[in-house]
Amino acid sequence: MSELTLTVMRLGFLAVLWLFVIVAVQVIRSDLFGTRVTQRGSRRDAGRAQQAARQAPPPQRQQASGGRARRNAPTKLVVTEGTLTGTTVALQGQTITLGRAHDSTIVLDDDYASSRHARIYPDRDGQWIVEDLGSTNGTYLDRTRLTSPTPIPLGAPIRIGKTVIELRK
Repeated sequence: MSELTLTVMRLGFLAVLWLFVIVAVQVIRSDLFGTRVTQRGSRRDAGRAQQAARQAPPPQRQQASGGRARRNAPTKLVVTEGTLTGTTVALQGQTITLGRAHDSTIVLDDDYASSRHARIYPDRDGQWIVEDLGSTNGTYLDRTRLTSPTPIPLGAPIRIGKTVIELRK
């Protein structure tokens, strides 16, 4: 073998070795510090809210004459149990998706959650509805497994694996 071939092989081996070291450090770093799920989700939520505001007014604005029922309408979605405890998402008339997929509004780092687990959306009356999207382990509303889209009472716990979510004022 020529000297040039041997040198190129050594440099190639060195490059592959450094690539392995860099990937190993990134994996260890992500295991130690986790991913920035809430930051990405916040930016995406803000972008979706701006898009929804440009396309059509939220259902709450259309139903402003609802009187007493509108005052008791939920304004935020709060994670009360699980790895994302304390996370709050403002309810602005857009659909909220929950699951392990990276494009979900709330990304759940939970072994019992499916990629596209559930969605929460407003109906025409301003009531919020939760729907299980065919998940393996199910979505529970107040200890009852969902089989069809169901209205969510204010403060009722929605359980997806180890994560519990509630609608609040």
